[in-house]
Amino acid sequence: MANQVTKDTIIMDVLRMHEGTAKFFFEIGMHCIGCPSASGESIEEACAVHGEDADVLVNKINAFLAENA
Repeated sequence: MANQVTKDTIIMDVLRMHEGTAKFFFEIGMHCIGCPSASGESIEEACAVHGEDADVLVNKINAFLAENA
């Protein structure tokens, strides 16, 4: 079974699942994924700060992970 993320998944944990997930954060303006916040901030928290829809991001990441398992 492929890895899946939720809105509660920490950004750094997403990146550890597959480095290719970084592009989804870059696409919505989250260019500081290597900053200390990425180690403790969830997808939902980051999306709230950046004004993005966490559900949309989670769906994109999960689709990518499923295709690249």
